[in-house]
Amino acid sequence: MSQRKIPLRKCVVTNEMKPKKELIRIVRSPEGVVELDPTGKKNGRGAYLTNDEQVFILAKKKDVLSRHLNVTLTPLQYDELLASRPKGNANS
Repeated sequence: MSQRKIPLRKCVVTNEMKPKKELIRIVRSPEGVVELDPTGKKNGRGAYLTNDEQVFILAKKKDVLSRHLNVTLTPLQYDELLASRPKGNANS
């Protein structure tokens, strides 16, 4: 039997290619709402981030998601995304 191919995605902050399951998808819906996408299947423009608090802080500092999602995000919105992320990573 052949092994199934593991889908890889790139973290928009660190530019590391990782398995899709290790990253968090953040999506901008067609209405312009930015939110976490735990299923990875929501409709809209998405960007992937490594599930690490330092990566979220760096994304906020560089305003990476605003560029990738083509929307203006406030620092408060970055804080809300950080607070609502799943805490399953040992580096947190």
